[in-house]
Order: sequence, then structure tokens, then C-alpha cells
Amino acid sequence: MRRLAVLALAGLCLAGCKREDMYTQGRSQTWDRDSFFSNNRAMRQPVAGTVARNPANLPVPQPAVIDVAMLERGHERFDIFCAPCHGRAGDGRGMIVQRGFPQPPSFHEPRLQQAAASVFLDAIVNGYGVMYSYADRVPPADRWAIIAYIRALQVSQHAPATALSAADREHLASAPTEAVPGASGPQNPQDSGQEPGGHDDETRGAGS
Repeated sequence: MRRLAVLALAGLCLAGCKREDMYTQGRSQTWDRDSFFSNNRAMRQPVAGTVARNPANLPVPQPAVIDVAMLERGHERFDIFCAPCHGRAGDGRGMIVQRGFPQPPSFHEPRLQQAAASVFLDAIVNGYGVMYSYADRVPPADRWAIIAYIRALQVSQHAPATALSAADREHLASAPTEAVPGASGPQNPQDSGQEPGGHDDETRGAGS
């Protein structure tokens, strides 16, 4: 009897429930016609500045022409996403590498100088080695901009001075020089304990 009484009470409570008017009110469905709006369309355009929750990430074909604006965009994106590991010159000696992260290959290696653009695109999209994918960080158009800038870096590090304008050659001549990593021999004789004449302390002592 007690169980029946509980069930009967629950039934009375449910019977007394009423859906709110806002829940049951009429509403427009997708593609419905709605005279409330001036264009009679229930579907509305997002307001200006709306950011999509899942933005489109459709592939973009490789541009046929590379212009200055594309290179500038690639330079900016490269410095943000690539330079921390690959270095701003593309030599694989970025700040993260100097802190102990595995060094990536230099873009100036013959293998990568001769590599197709699709090789770099695949690395950006799918990752390579310890490099994770940047597909969710770099949109398709920016990927080509970065690749174009990598090509510009490769040319810049191997271009003959005669290919530069007179103003660029003058600027290059006035730029301070730095020791080249891996170069044979120290740039300054004093760095190795040698005298300018080329004899170190041990050799000078033996000859004195």
C-alpha cells in the first residue's frame, strides 16, 4: 500500500507540471521563411567580427606568384612559429636549441635547398621528428608564405655579393662581422692564446 501511495503521489506531481511558454513557443527552423526580418529569412548572418568556433582549414593551392606582401607575411609568421627552433637565419640554431632542445637541420643544407616545397608543407601540416604539427596554428595560406620566406632565406645565405645593388653592398660592407660557427680556426689569434705572429706560448718557449 505504501508503495502504491508513493507512485500515486508522484503521478499527481507530474500531472501538475507545466512547460513554460518560452519552451513551447513557436520558433523558426533552418531555411524557414520569417516575415519578422526585412529579407524574410529566418537564418541570419553573423554580426561583424564574429569568430567561428571551428574555422575552415581548407587546403590552399601553391601560389603561382610570390610578391613582397607574401614574403613579409612569411617573415612575420616564420619569426613567430619557426625561428625559436630553426633560428631567424634558418640555420637550426634557434633560442630553444641553445637551451638544450634537439637541433633541427639547417635549411641551407643541400638536401633541403633542393627539396620540393611539398616537403616543407608536409612538415608544417604533419610534423617531422620531434617537431609537432602546426596545422592548427598556421592556416593554409600562411604555410605557403612561410615556405616562400624559407626559399628567400636559402637564396640570401648563398647569393653572390655581385647580385646585390650598390646600396646593399655598401650596407653589407659596413655591417659588423661575427665568427662563423664551425669555421676552421679562430677568427682572432688571441682567442687561442696565440700571438699575432702565429706562435703560441709553448712554441715560443721552446724556441727561446
